[in-house]
Amino acid sequence: MGRTYDRIDDRLRSFIEDQKIFFVASAPLSADGHVNLSPKGRDGSLTVLDERTVAYLDFGGSHAETIAHLRENGRITLMWCAFDGPPKIVRVHGTGEPVFRDDPRWPELIARFPPGQAAAGGLRAVILISARRISDSCGYAVPFMDYRDERPLHAQYFDRRTDPEFGAYCDRAPYNGASIDGLPALPLPLPPRTG
Repeated sequence: MGRTYDRIDDRLRSFIEDQKIFFVASAPLSADGHVNLSPKGRDGSLTVLDERTVAYLDFGGSHAETIAHLRENGRITLMWCAFDGPPKIVRVHGTGEPVFRDDPRWPELIARFPPGQAAAGGLRAVILISARRISDSCGYAVPFMDYRDERPLHAQYFDRRTDPEFGAYCDRAPYNGASIDGLPALPLPLPPRTG
């Protein structure tokens, strides 16, 4: 039987931080718009800031759907599944905002992640989420899966790029400046880092 919580307590925080992958869902307001669901992984890219606030690092890629949806309406859901140990699913429904690299809050937020994340290649925003609803459910149907290792490909690809080269990548990627539904996504040219 699932439960709802008024805060992310130490037990929920430990569960969230122990998972190797989480999923992010967002959608535009338009009924014809595309719902987005993204897996997120890179080790050290998510942190629980307090009992009702979670943040994760948004790295470069071929799309910026979540950013576009957050800029339009702020709705977001994060989900974690236990693929080992006791079966459990945790969801945080909330409102989110992208904090871009030139935002005055950037240095303080990036300092809340493990050392080295501020210099990670391909970093374009911190996604800041305020929880409105925190819940869990059984996860009985989630299969057991073994974690082997992080895939290094994303970090290797973007760590080889200078910041201006990464900015050029964002400029030419078809769905970075606007979502697949045409909503504004990344501010282009990509803002410089402020810390």
